[in-house]
Amino acid sequence: MEPNGSSFHRITFDRFEVDLRSGELRHKGRRVRLQEQPFQLLALLLEHPGEVVTRLEICRRLWHADTFVDFDHSLATAINKVREALGDSAEHPQFIETLPRRGYRFIGVITVPVGSQSPSPAEAVRVERVRPAWLTLVGGTIALACAAVAVIAFRSTPGSTLPPQALTALPFTALPGIETAPAFSPDGSRIAFAWNGDPALGARGFDLYVKAIGSETLLRLTHHPSDWIAPAWSPDGTQIAFHRLAGADTGVYVVPALGGPERQLRLTHVPYSLAAPISWSADGKWIAFGDSVPNEMATDRNFLLSVETLEVVPITHNPTCKNEGLPTFFHQREELAYLCVHSTNDFELYSVAPFGGTPKAIAAFSDIPEGIAWSGDDHTLVISQFFDLGAELDEVGLADGSLRRIDLRQNPTWPAISPKGDKLAFSASFGRGRILRKDLRHPETPSTELATSTQDQSEAQYSPDGKHITFRSSRTGSPEIWMADAEGDNLVQLSRGNGAASTPRWSPDGQKIAFDSRRRDQLEIYVVDVSEQVPRRLVSNVQKMVSPGWSRNGEWIYFQTFEAKGQAIYRCPAAGGDATIIGARPDGMSPQESFDGSILYFAERYTNARLRSLSLHKEFADSDVDGLPTLMYGDLWALVPQGIYFVPADAPKSVHFFDFATKNSRRVFEVDKEFGGGGFSLSPDKHWLLYSQIEEQNDDIMMVDHFR
Repeated sequence: MEPNGSSFHRITFDRFEVDLRSGELRHKGRRVRLQEQPFQLLALLLEHPGEVVTRLEICRRLWHADTFVDFDHSLATAINKVREALGDSAEHPQFIETLPRRGYRFIGVITVPVGSQSPSPAEAVRVERVRPAWLTLVGGTIALACAAVAVIAFRSTPGSTLPPQALTALPFTALPGIETAPAFSPDGSRIAFAWNGDPALGARGFDLYVKAIGSETLLRLTHHPSDWIAPAWSPDGTQIAFHRLAGADTGVYVVPALGGPERQLRLTHVPYSLAAPISWSADGKWIAFGDSVPNEMATDRNFLLSVETLEVVPITHNPTCKNEGLPTFFHQREELAYLCVHSTNDFELYSVAPFGGTPKAIAAFSDIPEGIAWSGDDHTLVISQFFDLGAELDEVGLADGSLRRIDLRQNPTWPAISPKGDKLAFSASFGRGRILRKDLRHPETPSTELATSTQDQSEAQYSPDGKHITFRSSRTGSPEIWMADAEGDNLVQLSRGNGAASTPRWSPDGQKIAFDSRRRDQLEIYVVDVSEQVPRRLVSNVQKMVSPGWSRNGEWIYFQTFEAKGQAIYRCPAAGGDATIIGARPDGMSPQESFDGSILYFAERYTNARLRSLSLHKEFADSDVDGLPTLMYGDLWALVPQGIYFVPADAPKSVHFFDFATKNSRRVFEVDKEFGGGGFSLSPDKHWLLYSQIEEQNDDIMMVDHFR
């Protein structure tokens, strides 16, 4: 359509001119080289200035029916070429803005199109849709070509979800301690699981047990208390393979299902439970497992282990995946699903033939998956996603792309489905955190609890003068930010109804506290004056802001953002304003500035994390903290002028101190229970250390009968 008889075949913006008929892009009159497909993409965005052009719309307009498998890679390449031609940046866009997992939007200012005849004011700020011959849809073939993209977009868009499915789950186990990682036997009559609460054990740790449905008799299969165990039954039900995490004994093992000596199949280097799940192929010949590749900076990859020869074969790697895990075989075909980790808030499920197949996308998610399970007929899968308010189960339909939340209120993780599909099992977590104070001058003495409550509490921080603490507490029913004196008395609530409030941090003058508010897709930072007690949102040019931290001079607030892939670190003025990215790491977290303000320390990931230091005066160059061991979690550390207090990955129930001068570490004290999140805090005189600890941790295995 050509309004007012004008041609509208040329579009100008910021000294660029786009000729839609000739397919040319010019800048200040000079032609800019741009290949046909990226040019088509630019033209499509210019047809919808200020509007989101979805990935599905792009696919339908630009790609043919035989190329939809490579759509993600092709789109990324095309958008990068457009940005290069325009001199644009994905981090600080002037022209093309990315809407993660949705599409793209042209945000530049378009001037009056060349050749127009006095357009109306409305026409001057928009471009009428043009359909040149090379963009015409023929015979509906492109609609078919984009079917797979439509499925993926449908699954990852909140509006596409079906109503929640309400189910009733009853306890399968009710034992002290943690029962987790359930796995159904092939006939669906028994469940293997890991348990760490046997009172007969001298050392606390997980061992492998089997319990029949309808019976309370436990069969213990291993006698090696471990940090984690993930089981998988052989197809004939005679053996159970399991991935044990236990220091030097970490590896894949097999044990008779009715009891007997265990046999080691292969040692591995897996450091955490998310990478531990394994799966046994339907023909009984292979076990799929995940392992870290040390010579690739501890990158996680998936492998196949031959049960007969112990040969190890890599599963086809998707180069877009930073890490891979959760390999899970289909029941009825030679294919498996696995988790692809692009960044800390960008996950995808893929399926692939085990030997040389091309990975195909199933679904995309922004929350951390904790286990997947196929239905008995392989038509749907169930995935557990962990977010700030807990965990939930979602069922993904492969045929129509539907995503349905399973309405369970037990904080479900590690789902398992019986081979017939009629039963669903999962691990449900029940517990709370408490705030403890350790006397560092006498670390051998027991820690004392502050601000005692029956509800979950964590993330305590000393004020700069040491006279007060701030912390996160659910004592009123939802996570809020509180303040108390240094002994945990005289409590004052500072946030109300700001979502799941967390990560409180004092300003250097002790007058303000910054914290974040988390509601699934709405992540914001607030600042509250402790005397006024009215939180105000920190306004900046980026969104999805979490984990604030102050600069030593109080001029800046550092934070993480999930606006794009990863959780990049930014800083903005403490009063609000435009933010600047700090460094190039896509997954930096928990930033803390050095006491002289010259260095920013941060963790590169959440689990099994390395701590890095970044110069704030030398082009933001960063490097590992030389000599510091790997951290258990990216937020379990605290900075002092002389060094760093931290929890090492290989000793997860102890606090160590790393000395900057000697580059040596020493153990300070140990705990008997798991650390809670939120980091540490030292009193200004270095006398006291605040930390949180998980109390009354009691995970049970729940089961839904008649699931289908």
